[in-house]
Order: sequence, then C-alpha cells, then structure tokens
Amino acid sequence: MTGKLDLDPVLVARARELARRVGRPVVELACGHTTVSVERAVLRLAGVLGADPDGIPWVNRLVDAVVADVGLGHGVALPVFDALAREQVTDVTLLAQKAAAGSVRFQVPSGRAATVARRSARRAVAAGVRRIDRRRAERDRLVKRYGDPRQRPWIYLIVATGDIYEDIPQAQAAARAGADVIAVIRSTGQSLLDYVPEGATREGFAGTYATQENFRLMRAALDESSRELGRYVRLTNYASGLCMPEMATLAGLERLDMMLNDSMYGILFRDINPVRTFVDQRFSRQVHARAGIVINTGEDNYLTTADAVDEAHTVTVSQLLNEYFAHEAGLADWQLGLGHAFEINPDVPESFRLELAHALLARELFPDAPLKWMPPTKHMTGDVFRGNLLDGFFNLVGAMTGQGILLVGMMTEAVVTPWLSDRDIALQNVRYVLGAAGGLHEDFVPAPGGFIQQRAHRVLAEAVELLERIGEQSLLSAIAEGTFGIMKRPADRGKGLDGVARHEAGYYNPATEILEQPGAVRLRSGEVQP
Repeated sequence: MTGKLDLDPVLVARARELARRVGRPVVELACGHTTVSVERAVLRLAGVLGADPDGIPWVNRLVDAVVADVGLGHGVALPVFDALAREQVTDVTLLAQKAAAGSVRFQVPSGRAATVARRSARRAVAAGVRRIDRRRAERDRLVKRYGDPRQRPWIYLIVATGDIYEDIPQAQAAARAGADVIAVIRSTGQSLLDYVPEGATREGFAGTYATQENFRLMRAALDESSRELGRYVRLTNYASGLCMPEMATLAGLERLDMMLNDSMYGILFRDINPVRTFVDQRFSRQVHARAGIVINTGEDNYLTTADAVDEAHTVTVSQLLNEYFAHEAGLADWQLGLGHAFEINPDVPESFRLELAHALLARELFPDAPLKWMPPTKHMTGDVFRGNLLDGFFNLVGAMTGQGILLVGMMTEAVVTPWLSDRDIALQNVRYVLGAAGGLHEDFVPAPGGFIQQRAHRVLAEAVELLERIGEQSLLSAIAEGTFGIMKRPADRGKGLDGVARHEAGYYNPATEILEQPGAVRLRSGEVQP
C-alpha cells in the first residue's frame, strides 16, 4: 500500500535503515556514559526531595558530594546506598543534608557491601518507578471515564504568564474554549539551568518555571476541567535542556501527558554539549516510555533558522532519527509526536502546495504517530489580519493531511506576547476550520504525478542522500558541520560537558536496569494508540 503520495516502499525502507545505521553509534555512546542529570534522576526516583535554604536541590548537593569523593563514572547509587548503611541513615534526603554539611564521605563499595548497596538502591528506585506506574494507570482510568476529544487533530494551546497561579485560570479557560492539550511553556533560559527549581513559582520570564510543584498544581487544575468538560484534558511541559532526565522523571511522577523531548534541539538551539544531550535524552525517553507520555520533537525549529523549502529534507532526516532513538528507548509509535511546521515564506510561489506536500510526506512516513503540526511564526509581520489568514491556511493543511496534534497559531505570534483575546480569536479560527473541513483528509488526494507528489518524492530522495552522507562520517560530525538548522555544534564543546562521565567498571544504575528489563518492554508493547 503506497498511500496518497505513491512513495517508493523500497526507498522508505532504505531511509529507515540508514537512520538506524546513523543512530546506532550514538546509542552506543549513550550506553557507555552517564551524566549528573541522569544520576540526579535516579536519586529523585529513590526519594530525594526538596532544596536547601539557598534553593539548591538536595539531589544536586548529594551528587556533587559523591562526585567530589569518587567521581561520576561508577554512578551514584552504590556510593549513596553504601553510605546510608554505614551512617545508619534510612532517609536519602537526610543523607543529602549530612553530605552538604561535610559530615559524610563516599566510597565505591566492593564485596558484600556492594551487594547490600545494590539491593537497597534497586529497592528504593523501584518504589519510585512504581509511583510512575500508578500515575500511568490513573491516567488510563481517567481517559476511560471522561473520554478523549472527539475530533483529531487535538487542539494544543500554549499558556505561560510566568506565574503558575495565573496560568491555572488561563489554562482552564482555554480548555473550556476547546483546547485539548495545555502546554505550559518554560521560563526563558531554564533549559540552561543545571538544576530544577523547587516549589510553586510566580516570577518566570516569557514562561513559567518547570518545577514538580508547578506540575502538580496544573495537573490538579486540569483534572478539575476534565470533570467539568467530560473529556480528559492533557498537560504538556518540557523534558529538554540540562535537566532532561529529571524533568522526565518529575513528569512521570506528576502524571503529565506530553513532554517536549527532541534528540537535537538542545544541541542546536541552546548550545548544550552533544554527548550530554544524547545521554540524557536516551534516559529521559526510557522514563517517558514507562510513564506512557507522548513526546513532542522539535524539527519545526530548524525552519526558523534555515529555509523551509531548501532544507525540508533535514526535517525528514531528523524525524527518522528521532523515531529510531525513540524506538530504541522503548517508545511506541503512538507516543511519537514528531514535529514539523508551516514555515514557508507565503510570498514563495505555490507555498501552500509545498506545505501540503511536506505535511503529507510526514503523515505517510509515520502513519501511526500523532504528529505535531506547528504554526507559522517566522513570517508573521504584525499585520494581524494577514496573520490570522495565514493561520487559517495552516489549520487547513492540518485538516487536509490528518495531523494528530495541532498547535494553535496566533496572529501576534513572534511579534508580541499574545493576549487572551488573541488566543480566543485563534481558537475560533481552529474551531471553524476543523468544524468546516475536519474530515477533508478523507477526500483529499493529490493528482498522480502532480506537483505535490513530485515535491514529496524529491524531499524523501534528498533525505536519503543526506543520511547516506552522514553515514559516511558520523552524526556528531554532521552536527558539528551545521547540517541541521545551520547551527555548528562540535562534540567537544557546549554547555554541560563537564557533567558527563564514561562508565567505569562496575557502573550501576538501578533505574536503567528496571526500565530495560523484559517486563517493562511487555508493558509498553500492550499499548494502543490514544
């Protein structure tokens, strides 16, 4: 079955095989390294909570103390749980406090002490994973009780004032107005913080800080909205930046439903070290897989720095790589909100037909994935009438090509911070298009051999050519040369490199051990697409 674009199945299979070849060395690299954020996530699962009087999380203080004594390459689980036994302390947070005061020394245990520490660490982390499992089961019950939105794509709306207590009523109002997914965008620059802020926050900049307490507050508020509206309202935040594994863990513990989680976004657009990013993203995706969270990838961002026509194939390559990395980490197809965007200059001849071709190509390459279709931002001018029309065309492409998740575009996008009234008008636009043409994908078939088919075939062929070139060198080399988003990011530079360590002999991570066990795979393989 070749679909509406009549894609060559041999070429599609070739593209996926090349993505596997390109991605496999990166996975092997990730499997042989750890990071401070991975180890902090392990301790969060083991029950470390809170922060010191200066706001530094106890997990940071504990990992820093272990690293100062024995380094990072053995992991923190064995040194921490060996110290618990030696100090006769039962609470890991209390141990962190003692370590911060300088009253605990850490060592890598051996012999019977190592066996005892391993058993204790596994037991503590398993309790954290069980909490994630319970939150996943809770989501399943609520979806069964309240139901999913009747239409596809799901309507995805961003809310972010900087103040979680202001975000909540805005999010609930958005849900009443038709939003199916609420995304709380993060405060500017949070991705570069190598710690997760603590508690409820009211002082974010162009967004609200992502914290466990903010996750909890917004999830509770949207549960109220779900009861009121009779449909389950989903919550999105960010598992990206220097604390990607911890964000994923906190999202699982607080029952978030979607998380921004791209394999290369932090490298390209936040100058985070590539090795740090790939190690962190593999662990974070293992947690997402266990938690039943849908990831949203960030290919749309490439088109804000590179030309959306000339570089369309780089989006397809990134989607194929994101798919490979996600599958390798245990995510199922229904969890792959692969990103793409409506970012072609509207003055380009046949721009709408080009957008149709690119969107339909993504839909047919990943038929079981809930693709995330992103609105125009790069070519918004401040002319709100033109912008609203452009968003209407974007919404129409989403309807014509059967996208899974439609981010609401706003006529003031990328010009000013949108007002509530802007969001209301934008939602009206979406509701009109989906109400009038929501089933158009059933009828829309491009002309055989016509403009749209030819364009899609060309982009796929260019994607295969690029994957072949990357395979001749390496993905890290391609990133260093500026292949994606015209950003050059060498593997030996970037933020967070000092928080990466190669595994030493005897490295132990109980969370990875649990998440990779066969039972976890069976849990995931039984999922159905939402």
